[in-house]
Amino acid sequence: MPKIEKPKQNAAARAANPIFDKGLGQHILKNPLVAAGIVEKAGLKSTDTVLEVGPGTGNLTVKILEKAKKVTVVEMDPRLAAELTKRVQATPEQRKLDIILGDFLKVDLPYFDVCISNTPYQISSPLVFKLLQHRPLWRCAVLMFQREFALRLTAKPGDALYCRLSANVQLLAKVQHVMKVGKNNFRPPPQVESSVVRIEPIQPPPPVDFNEWDGLLRVLFVRKNKTASANFKTQTILDMLEHNYKTYCALHGKDVPMDFDVKESVQQVLDSVSMSDMRASKMDNGDFLKLLSAFIDAGFRFTSA
Repeated sequence: MPKIEKPKQNAAARAANPIFDKGLGQHILKNPLVAAGIVEKAGLKSTDTVLEVGPGTGNLTVKILEKAKKVTVVEMDPRLAAELTKRVQATPEQRKLDIILGDFLKVDLPYFDVCISNTPYQISSPLVFKLLQHRPLWRCAVLMFQREFALRLTAKPGDALYCRLSANVQLLAKVQHVMKVGKNNFRPPPQVESSVVRIEPIQPPPPVDFNEWDGLLRVLFVRKNKTASANFKTQTILDMLEHNYKTYCALHGKDVPMDFDVKESVQQVLDSVSMSDMRASKMDNGDFLKLLSAFIDAGFRFTSA
């Protein structure tokens, strides 16, 4: 019986039929119109170096390569990295593409002007903060997320989804919801709807100790609909603040007053800025900055020395 040869697939066909690993959050964007829309929202320049996280088979990558000077992708799956390599092989775009094989959260990031990502949803939050901590700061990021996560990023005081994540990210960047993406635009389709957001870092970054800022927000958002005064009456919070206060005094050669009462002192700070009855769910970043400044001036710290 004669041997039957299987027809050879071109790069685009191979890219359409890879084996996906759902454990790595692999949901490949298959709609070329959505891919083109994401690249358009990035406002790429011909001089830009672009970082792409989780390129998969390269449906977004090939559109970025058309616009940018250089593209660096970070891909954890060696099979998909190999598919992407084959897809650009012997094309003019090949010399413009660098592939970093590894875990985005562990690799050292190169310089980039713009980041574009169809983000593996399980690393959404750490990805955002790794990008915001990267130096030098970049111009913008256009990122695909699970719909609810995207709405948390953009939520404002009073919104149901407003949370510590909202305030933390909006301290460091301007965030805009730019596109909804239905689950049928992916292969395999995820269980949830998606959204694309555009993030622009605030430059220069605000002169705030982010660890202290986040420490304050952890206290306030544990029960965001309770008053600030109620959240600060929790004994574990009071114990933490008293320990940090005494440590601060010891390190700076200051005596702790004999009649020091941490509960009373914390209440005095809240009253001094008229925020005792305010609730985190309705407070904006201006409120948080004012309250943090009052606590710092009173000698309180939210992180250990």
